[in-house]
Amino acid sequence: MLLLVAVGATALVFQGRYDAQRSAEDRSLAVAEAFAHAPGTALALRSPDPSAVLQPGAEQARKGSGVDFITVLDRHGTRLTDSDPSLIGTKSPGAGRAVAGETYTETFHGRPTDAVRALVPVLDPSRRVVGVVTAGIEYANVGQVLNRQLPLLLGAAAGALVLATGGAALVSRRLLRQTHGLGPAEMTRMYEHHDAVLHAVREGVLIVGGDGGVLLANDEARRLLDLPADADRRHVRDLGLEPGPTRLLEAGEAASDEVVPAGDRLLAVNIRPTAPYGGGQGLVATFRDTTELRALSGQAELARGRLSFLYEAGVRIGTTLDVRRTAEELTEVAVPRMADFVSVELLDAVLRGEEPTSAVRRMRRTALRASREGHPLQPVGEVIRFATADTPMAAALHRGRAVLVPDLHTAQDWRAKDPEGARRVLDYGIHSLITVPLRARGVVLGMADFWRGADSPRFEEEDVAVAEELVARAAVAIDNARRYSREHTMAVTLQRNLLPLALPDQDVLEIASRYLPARSGVGGDWFDVIPLPGFRVALVVGDIVGHGMQAAVTMGRLRTAVLNFSSLDLAPDELLGHLDEMVTRLDSQGATADDDRVPLTGATCLYAIYDPVGGHCAVSRAGHLAPAVVDPAGRVSFPDLPLSPPLGVGGHPFEAGELVLPEGSRLVLFTDGLIESRGRDIDEGLTMLSSTVGHADQSSEETCRALVERMLPERPRDDVALLVARTRLLKPSCVATWEVPFDVTAVPRVRGEASGRLADWGLEETAFATELILSELLTNAIRYGAPPVRVRLLLGRTLVCEVSDGSNTSPRLRRAASTDEGGRGLFLVSQFADMWGTRYAARGKVIWTEQALDRTVEPDPSALFDVMGL
Repeated sequence: MLLLVAVGATALVFQGRYDAQRSAEDRSLAVAEAFAHAPGTALALRSPDPSAVLQPGAEQARKGSGVDFITVLDRHGTRLTDSDPSLIGTKSPGAGRAVAGETYTETFHGRPTDAVRALVPVLDPSRRVVGVVTAGIEYANVGQVLNRQLPLLLGAAAGALVLATGGAALVSRRLLRQTHGLGPAEMTRMYEHHDAVLHAVREGVLIVGGDGGVLLANDEARRLLDLPADADRRHVRDLGLEPGPTRLLEAGEAASDEVVPAGDRLLAVNIRPTAPYGGGQGLVATFRDTTELRALSGQAELARGRLSFLYEAGVRIGTTLDVRRTAEELTEVAVPRMADFVSVELLDAVLRGEEPTSAVRRMRRTALRASREGHPLQPVGEVIRFATADTPMAAALHRGRAVLVPDLHTAQDWRAKDPEGARRVLDYGIHSLITVPLRARGVVLGMADFWRGADSPRFEEEDVAVAEELVARAAVAIDNARRYSREHTMAVTLQRNLLPLALPDQDVLEIASRYLPARSGVGGDWFDVIPLPGFRVALVVGDIVGHGMQAAVTMGRLRTAVLNFSSLDLAPDELLGHLDEMVTRLDSQGATADDDRVPLTGATCLYAIYDPVGGHCAVSRAGHLAPAVVDPAGRVSFPDLPLSPPLGVGGHPFEAGELVLPEGSRLVLFTDGLIESRGRDIDEGLTMLSSTVGHADQSSEETCRALVERMLPERPRDDVALLVARTRLLKPSCVATWEVPFDVTAVPRVRGEASGRLADWGLEETAFATELILSELLTNAIRYGAPPVRVRLLLGRTLVCEVSDGSNTSPRLRRAASTDEGGRGLFLVSQFADMWGTRYAARGKVIWTEQALDRTVEPDPSALFDVMGL
């Protein structure tokens, strides 16, 4: 202890000397930097008499900072200030590095005295060295600090020596107390008892400390637990024990006769804490061999395993509403835990989602799972016939319960159907069978066969109960999937029949469409393409709230309403306004009915009208996503179109936005199922959509295909309606327009110019009918309408004649009386035109007619004579 104290005191002396020198260096550096960087130091060095300017400040700083000297040197190392005025003007050695611009501290040995000093260059505004400031503490003063601390250090060393001596005495007393004052004889007797416990006791004893380390293990514990030779002081989890004993020893809780496996033994474990008796934290564990309980424990474990197996089967079977997948899940659960081979056969009616029939002698293999390859069992898809009455499968169908064939080698009845196939099965090593009918609601759906091979034991009667329970659960899941498949098929069929069966013929849009039903049920997404007068086309996309058959029916009602309203040739915002009123009225009428109809309120709809003359597209949307617009260069945008609430909300007017689409642009209309999914939000979906359609050379069909392949899984969670339209413009040469003065005398001139334009188009055969139609419509507009009056001829697959005026009064077709002077003009128009009608604009109306170009209209002469009163 004396040596330790002496070494410690010496170390403290050296440490104190080192700390004193470091403190002196730090203080000198701080003072020198502060003075060198002071704002007036560099300026004073460039003054005529720098010593006179700097000496007073240096002395004041020295006294205030506690250093022994502050000296200012010029660029040549000559002292300009010093605590000893006699040294001013003399050369200071060792300042070359500072003059070169380096800041440093050093222990200086030389005249006038040894010191710890710091040298800091003084820089002018251009960063040039104009002088050096050195500050320091004399070496003798540095040692005085240590001399003042030396008595304290020696006193501390003496105190440590006293404490060490007292500690040794206390340790001696503690050792005596721990041995309880026992003498040599008593300690020898305790060792003999300890030795007896280690070697003579035939029950395993293991003492574990509070840290989990082994303190003592007798011979029996080493044998029962197969402990390594160096088990002492090792942690219990490092001993390589079985999970059961390790868990009990690590838990540290009291246990009584808890049976755990240890290798090929069953051990009864007792654990008690040592704290109340041994004085420290830890435990004493005893182990007793109870291997004779293995058989009973094995039976309990087997029953527990079967319950666990059935629970797992209930969780894993029926995760989807797909008949084939449910059958596959049954085979996946049973192989290899219950059987080596499992096959499932189902009736064709069940696979189609139909009600099963009584014809159960013919089934189709739907699922097959094997633990080994190369088996002789019939593959999936083949038809299995149960024509022979004495086979186990036929017997199971007849009895309505499972049939066990423990040894296929001794059983003969199952070979009657296919002796050669039975021989291949036996040669392969399959030797045991359980066949169970799949029954739900008292009706047979199919069969499940469980086979075991050469490496597995035979099936026993206990296995039959497990197989029946397993198949019963699978049968319920298969029946639910079948019933869902039937309803889903009906809903999909209804949905597809309610959607457009084919896109209508028109020349101004290249259109492609897709409808994908949802994985969990048909929804109410829909689309439509409606040709309008004047070669215009209406594009519609909508989404109904809900799923299933009712949603499909509701979609059909809404689509029919849109078709009816579109026949009125309304603007998009007006059409949605009428549709909103209809939805509100229908839902209010159905609110009192006790049914499960899907409400129309909350449905979304987008209605757009594209006009090929100029490429204008008017769009109005009720709660629906904005379309994507792809210009001819492949740039994608989502225009900021006015958004109105969903249909049926009411209280808000509908607005329409206007788009100008150059020829070759693509308009992509879609429902939210395309861009939304559980794994991505709308923004991510829109970004993915933009990158998919942003190609200039894609056709409408290629755009649809690319969107479906990239953005949708094999079976989406929500149904999707997609409509892509690539625009075309009507050539300017196919459009003729005249502004007509509001004067009846202008009619012949316009009629003649229109006849000339028809001749330019090569339509001389239609000139007579067109002149008559134009004359009647133009005369009515001037006589009964309001200015401005405009005439427009459009040439496409048909000839369209439009006469517009500023009046909102629409003419109507009626039969004129024999005494009437007028009222026959529209009748003549209807006779010479294939179609005619009226649509309203923002100001006024447009009366249009349409004439086919492949034939000449032949009016009914008798009708003409009758209307003319002849």
